[in-house]
Amino acid sequence: MRHTISVLVENRFGVLSRVAGLFSGRGYNIESLSVGETTDPQISLMTIVTTGDDQIIEQITKQLNKLIDVIKVVDLTEVDHVEREMVLIKVAPRQEDKAEVLRLTEIFRGRVVDSSPRTYTVEITGDEKKIAAFVELMRSFGIKEFVRSGRIAIAREGIKKGK
Repeated sequence: MRHTISVLVENRFGVLSRVAGLFSGRGYNIESLSVGETTDPQISLMTIVTTGDDQIIEQITKQLNKLIDVIKVVDLTEVDHVEREMVLIKVAPRQEDKAEVLRLTEIFRGRVVDSSPRTYTVEITGDEKKIAAFVELMRSFGIKEFVRSGRIAIAREGIKKGK
């Protein structure tokens, strides 16, 4: 099962390397990793997406909690949360397809962030399914480049999963 783990860490040199090393040293894969400062520049938040059964995830969280620079570890899969990704897609539609690319971008609540005579660069933010659906639609228009952020997630306030 896929899990989204939130890890609050000290914003120090080598912390990312130690976290990644924990995963690789035990043969666990990181599917997605996003790191950024919090409102306190001394602290960063890592959002890690990985796959494993309950025993593996429990082992990962225990090992993360043992790292000296780790402040807090939360398996967001266990709580109601909101998660998003962002994708930038550079498409090269034929002249007759440009209006359709713009229409689909609007339907998906995206925006064109750059354009040239031959290409549009479109930004889409949403959950994994929304991103996948938009990418699939853009394939027929000619994707030239594609870059995707890692997943970011945040727990909903005061709501337990399933309630």
